[in-house]
Amino acid sequence: MWDSQRSTQSRRAHRRSVSLTVALALAALVLLATVPGAAAGTAVTGPQGGTFAEVDDSVEPTDGTNVTIIQYNDIQTAMSDNESVGRLVGAINDRRAASDGPAFVVGGGDEVSPSSLSAVSEWRVPVEVLNVMDPDAEVIGNHDLDYGFEAVSNFSEQSEFPWLLANVRAEDGGNVPGTQNYTTVERGGVKIGILGLVDDAIKGKTAVDFEENGYEVTDWSKAGRQVATTLREEENVDVVVALTHTGVPESKEIANNTENIDVIVTGDDEILYEPQVTSGTVIVEAGGVASHIGEVNLSVTEGGVGFNSGRLYSLESGQWSTNETADSIVQEGRSEDLSQVAGETTEPLDSRFSSNYADDTGWGRIIGDAFLAETGADVAMTNAGGIRGDFVIDEGEITYDDVYTSLPFGNTLVTKEMTGRQIVEYLSMTATPPDANFGAQAELQVSGITYELVDRPNAEQRATDVYIQGEPIEMDETYEVTVNSYMAGGEYLSQFETVDRTLKLYGTATVEYIEQQGTVTPPAEDRIRRATRSVGAGEISLGNETATLEYEVPDAVESINDSSFVLMNETSARLGVDQAELSGNTLTLTVDRSALVSLSQASDTVQFYGTYDDSEVDSVRNGYEQSRLNGQAMVSEATLLEAELSAARNEIDELRSELSDREEEISELESQLGTREQRISELESQLESANSSSEDSSDGSGPGFTSVVAAVALVAFAFVARRRA
Repeated sequence: MWDSQRSTQSRRAHRRSVSLTVALALAALVLLATVPGAAAGTAVTGPQGGTFAEVDDSVEPTDGTNVTIIQYNDIQTAMSDNESVGRLVGAINDRRAASDGPAFVVGGGDEVSPSSLSAVSEWRVPVEVLNVMDPDAEVIGNHDLDYGFEAVSNFSEQSEFPWLLANVRAEDGGNVPGTQNYTTVERGGVKIGILGLVDDAIKGKTAVDFEENGYEVTDWSKAGRQVATTLREEENVDVVVALTHTGVPESKEIANNTENIDVIVTGDDEILYEPQVTSGTVIVEAGGVASHIGEVNLSVTEGGVGFNSGRLYSLESGQWSTNETADSIVQEGRSEDLSQVAGETTEPLDSRFSSNYADDTGWGRIIGDAFLAETGADVAMTNAGGIRGDFVIDEGEITYDDVYTSLPFGNTLVTKEMTGRQIVEYLSMTATPPDANFGAQAELQVSGITYELVDRPNAEQRATDVYIQGEPIEMDETYEVTVNSYMAGGEYLSQFETVDRTLKLYGTATVEYIEQQGTVTPPAEDRIRRATRSVGAGEISLGNETATLEYEVPDAVESINDSSFVLMNETSARLGVDQAELSGNTLTLTVDRSALVSLSQASDTVQFYGTYDDSEVDSVRNGYEQSRLNGQAMVSEATLLEAELSAARNEIDELRSELSDREEEISELESQLGTREQRISELESQLESANSSSEDSSDGSGPGFTSVVAAVALVAFAFVARRRA
């Protein structure tokens, strides 16, 4: 707490020296004497505001002793990257050397796991690196429990610094073996106390079962107050630093509920949070995966503690030193096996947190397909939190290191037997609502199944329109579902019968699948389809060339992104929309008629999807720039028959019209025929008269011959006339 006149005289007078802290201080001084000079780092301007946090003017920066707190958190998958680790340790040493007073280094948890080295070294390489870094203390994070509670004692024994955890208690009231509530460190005439806390959410973020192992997570806020008071009153420290693997929101709650903590270094949510004051306590978090470090500068006087400044440093820019020892430790830990090529990809594969938590990805589909190829189950699911690295595998070669960096845990494959109803319930309970910290997210990657994720606030059910292997899910039908062992041990899935369990790591199953395929292309399916609002049944009109679909949409639909609309069936076969228009509350879509009919005849369902702006949905809280609209676009058998009937009637009308035209033509032809027949009759009569005249002729010459010629001519004329008729 930043009280301007917090008195420290009595506790400074009674401050005791502890042999362990003296030894640590001497070790740190030896290390400082060997590190290179400070590098010019780059300050980060994060989403919370300017580079520097606000300054407490109650204590002048020139008063007393300047103290620097340097922090890192959530190294995780970066621990297998020798360049990242070497730069992280080098940057910390650079900032140590740059401080004009005692500097203390602390970690925010999730350091020993996960990484691609997990499969070959578990916690050993990370602990070696941390020993080179020489922090003053670390807090246990959820991933530091990935190898079980027993492993904590093992890696703590190998660590040259203490691991802290004040609010996880055994049944006898003791600590998790290998951890302690707090530690004190005295350096440069300043004594600081450091404590470690986690929140209850840790139980759902690790594969270990707390209750089964006899551990309870106690109230972190209460524990924080108690330990901080002990540090103030019994250990007589000048500064109290809490390492909280809880994330920023929970750290603010701690700050609001205690007056004894000066600085909170947090981790877990892996965000960039520049040092800022909440209820008198500075809170800082440096993202994760060795991308940044945080720094808080204090001034400690007889009258209290002052906050001078604070910032985050990006390690991706600036001239930072590289610690060759840390670099070489990781290089040696990376066996040649990790550089082997498993196969190739025709497209980039996204292993970033933001992508895999929010929606299904091409990489997630490949992982799910690998599960099904291994077990032959109906459905595969893997939690987004099991996909790490926060990187993108570029188009081209996929190495073992790529896969094991993305899938670093020691999780194996487990197949459960579940009903359709239980699957739908699990999909719904896994999805987060729009008002969660990171908005509406599916938090799963799947295979063999497609469904809609309803991201509307207060939705009764978040998973709808579920299909398994292209068929509508049967609620009472039993399906085999393959998940990773972390998920299988969770509170919900653990209750279902296990029908198959393999010792093969989920990363290994994926490597083998890629090797078998040789070249992989992410399936083009949209397996998890986000839908904010669904509209009612529309009217579909089938024309000769196009089909028109009209829907009434809610008032909350303000505008649409017309180029985003697409029709899709249960297997993700797509049909582009030629035109999308919103007029008032009427949405009109125009598509190719024959393509829509063909898609409908080959599908169990066809729906449209398109993005829009919703006046009732906060796009920032929802985690997306726009909301998504959907509705049924299936051409029913009745609609198709009506269209065919209408077309048939139109054809009949056209034929009748043509027949009417033909009847008039026939009447005219008949009239012409009558005229010609009458003429023939006249000619025949004339011919008969001519013949009679010729018989009356006596000598057959002259006129008689002329009459014959005339008669022949008349007959010829009649013949021609008849032929023309």
